[in-house]
Amino acid sequence: MPEGLFERPAISRLRRNHALEHATIHLLSARQPRTTLIGRSDPRGFFLFGDASTQAVADAAQEALARLRAGERRLAIHPNCGTNILTAGLLGGSAAFAVLAGSGNGRGRLSRLPLAIAATAVGLVIAQPLGTALQRSVTTQADPKGLRILEVRTWRRGRTTLHRVITTG
Repeated sequence: MPEGLFERPAISRLRRNHALEHATIHLLSARQPRTTLIGRSDPRGFFLFGDASTQAVADAAQEALARLRAGERRLAIHPNCGTNILTAGLLGGSAAFAVLAGSGNGRGRLSRLPLAIAATAVGLVIAQPLGTALQRSVTTQADPKGLRILEVRTWRRGRTTLHRVITTG
């Protein structure tokens, strides 16, 4: 993406909120290790699915923001980010497709199956560092700049808890 595109207000806010989402998940996961947390960012903040109290999410988000401001850039990167999953799917699937695409009939494809599996594995190995690099340079912005947390809202329905962290700046 061109450099100027990253600085457009909505994209910049999305990338900074994505970094704050990851940092918040890192801190909550350290405090509640057996809790599954799923996040989704947008330009207005982020959603967090997981069994945590509103206060725990608010405290973790405030600390995450402070630590990002203090330069803890590693908190902006998360190994379970959708960027990593998408990168792995695209590389692995593309590698298999490339091997199998020109195979002609069914028997030709079957004979290429071991090569397709190997190509997929290579794609998945490459995807790990590539996904991290994409997070670092494209999908997150570790410097929160003027980002501030306005509010944390929580909804509960049955066993599902949804938090909304609303930001500005």
